[in-house]
Amino acid sequence: MPSNLPIINRELSWLSFNERVLQEAECKDVPVLERLKFLGIYSNNLDEFFRVRIATIKRMMDFDKRAKQELGFSPAKVMDAIQAKLKILQKKYTKAYIDIIKELEKENIFFLNETQLDKAQGEFVKNYFQEKVRLEIFPIMLDKAKEFPTLLDASIYLAIRFSKTKTKETHYALIEVPTASVSRFLVLPSKKDKQYILFLDDVIRYNLKSIFQIYDFDKIEAYTIKFTRDAELDVDNDVSLTFMESMEMSLKKRKSADALRFVYDAQMPKDFQNYLIKKMELDNKVQLYAGARYHNFKDFIKFPTLGKTNLLNPAQQHIPHPDLEKARSILEKMKTKDILLYYPYHSFDYFLDLLREAAIDPNVSHIRCTLYRVASNSHVVKSLITALHNGKDVTVFIELRARFDEEANIDWATILRDAGARVITGIAGLKVHSKVCLITRREKGHKIYYGCIGTGNLHEKTARIYTDAQLFTCNQTITKEARQIFSFFDKNYSVPKFNQLMVAPFNLRSRLTTLINREIRNAKAGKKAEIFLKLNNLVDEDVIEKLYAASKAGVKIRMIVRGICSLVPEMKGCSENIQAISIVDKFLEHTRIFVFHNEGKPELFIGSADLMTRNLDHRIEVVLPILDDKIKKQLLQIMELQWKDNVKARIFNETQSNVFKLKTAGEKMVRSQDAIYDFWQDFGSGKKKK
Repeated sequence: MPSNLPIINRELSWLSFNERVLQEAECKDVPVLERLKFLGIYSNNLDEFFRVRIATIKRMMDFDKRAKQELGFSPAKVMDAIQAKLKILQKKYTKAYIDIIKELEKENIFFLNETQLDKAQGEFVKNYFQEKVRLEIFPIMLDKAKEFPTLLDASIYLAIRFSKTKTKETHYALIEVPTASVSRFLVLPSKKDKQYILFLDDVIRYNLKSIFQIYDFDKIEAYTIKFTRDAELDVDNDVSLTFMESMEMSLKKRKSADALRFVYDAQMPKDFQNYLIKKMELDNKVQLYAGARYHNFKDFIKFPTLGKTNLLNPAQQHIPHPDLEKARSILEKMKTKDILLYYPYHSFDYFLDLLREAAIDPNVSHIRCTLYRVASNSHVVKSLITALHNGKDVTVFIELRARFDEEANIDWATILRDAGARVITGIAGLKVHSKVCLITRREKGHKIYYGCIGTGNLHEKTARIYTDAQLFTCNQTITKEARQIFSFFDKNYSVPKFNQLMVAPFNLRSRLTTLINREIRNAKAGKKAEIFLKLNNLVDEDVIEKLYAASKAGVKIRMIVRGICSLVPEMKGCSENIQAISIVDKFLEHTRIFVFHNEGKPELFIGSADLMTRNLDHRIEVVLPILDDKIKKQLLQIMELQWKDNVKARIFNETQSNVFKLKTAGEKMVRSQDAIYDFWQDFGSGKKKK
């Protein structure tokens, strides 16, 4: 049932987050090639928003009155608000793109199209097409095809029309731009220190005559189009199918799922548009969007560096961890103390080294881990396979429903299973989002467990660009409780009990409520009471209501929320004691940290869960306490550095205006990601941070 809580709609809050990404593309203090990447991130985010959230809202709109009663808001009104916000953001995006192009030109970097090539450049493009592109081109003649082909929503296409004026004969064709196998950007030979870039779309446009040379025509035109489809999976419950088979069938259905948005070049003639719309049999539920000449700006994420290191963020080397850098055995070091790794400041190689050590250690008998997303050439998986070759038992839970990684995870599950691993791929009604690796070692006749539990995926690529915390521990109370999670994968009917770990959906919600209630009691008793949270998203209404209650009781609450924040901070009579900021910078802030003051004896937790209903009730999430006082101090210092950020921090408010937190008089400038790098550098060198 809907509540009367002051709540910001999650869709609108997400758009506000993506606007913060766009602000980085607009910011002239950000190196220009990094600004281009932020345009790509914004575009990629928006595509996913359409595929998932817009799709959900559209389904709700079919039951608008009932949805309003159940959810407390009108999906139709939310959709109107979304469209209004998207128009504003599109104008900002276009302006940012134009500004970046001008900045690049000042650096002697120029984008050309196929009509602007000189003779030498034209020959270069023709040769490149013949050598690299031609065999990737598969034209579909639309006027001859029995039915319109299914367009993939991750791809862009050239819609082509060519004709003979004299005979008035016209043909229509479609070519998928092969960005999966060929770079979207062709760097042309430089001239007098000037560098030139050509979109792959224009490489194909320049060679259209050679592609269709068997036809006699004197006019040809090509316009870029793209589709966005509903990305929700409808998993078949047929008991005769394995869960993996059901997922594979659902993924095939996704490729032909309902179209949500058809984007076309605004310069496309109206009669050509109408031809395509009729041919595709699009109904009035599909949003028609007149875009610019080029689509899929997500490709800017992989824009070539052009050797221009001065136009990129300065490269930062990983900081050696003093406990691990020269350790003969990481397992031996873990036996003596808990160790915190904080990515990307520390190298993910330490975790890979631990897996390699476990794979060859004769006393290690079993490795267990949960995999949600892994790198395309995963060294984590390779290390697990090595362990199998060396006679270790390996148990892996691979979450097949990790959105947009489903196909890759199915492949990894097959590879690991073929190598001899025990692979678990599904639990009815629950996604497994936890980040846990457990190593079993025989020592003096006993099983000793070594655990790695953290906030981020076991993914060496994202570990270079996401901030995440991971604890290496041999604390047997914690690791034995982590072992219970793997037991639950086998016996879903048996609910495990946890004393140290907070594990969703079993005790995480209730334990968080208990921790907040304790701060409320302390505040009412006149004691100092504080809560400090670092999250990706805050949406769950029960948690928000509890935080409002804490604020009213006098608990001081600070929050660092990267993405969606449905709570309204600093609102009279409700949340005066709540302040919230968001940090968007060169690394994606992904760490989740929970701090409760506890009368000056702070309790601190890290883990995989955000404060969303799905995380608290419908996923296996693991949040663990930090028991080592030195590590507590490190994380608290990091949190304070982030809170002091007055360069990349934005203030959350009711209007979602994304106002930057400004430096006050006499206050020094703090860009927290740089300050945290310095902090870990001092720790690595043995210096004490003042």
